[in-house]
Amino acid sequence: MFRFPRMLALAVLAGFAVMPAQAEECAICAKSVVMNSDLAQCFLQKYSTIPSDAGVALAVDLTKCEKERSIVQALPSPTMAVEPPDTKFLLSRSQAECLRERLLGGEIDLDPSARIDLGSCE
Repeated sequence: MFRFPRMLALAVLAGFAVMPAQAEECAICAKSVVMNSDLAQCFLQKYSTIPSDAGVALAVDLTKCEKERSIVQALPSPTMAVEPPDTKFLLSRSQAECLRERLLGGEIDLDPSARIDLGSCE
């Protein structure tokens, strides 16, 4: 009985809040997220702290992640507009795992930022 509140407290401290759900699908979860390399690295670090028996939906809060350290930020391509990164969003457990796999795959150019489609992750 006291196990879930303790898991929730640990998840919130780690930057994630766990929300139990009845179904595998999350109707209000993000269909895509915009990330840069710093936020991606922070997400991957926080993802490793989620308990394996956590709930189905995760509230991701990356607002406390370290900001860009370099003096000169990466310049955007002249043909593309730079979108501001998302620092707060909801993901289903399967979307979070899919995002983790895509970020670890290294196929996404995250600087200055990139929109990552999560619609096919469910």
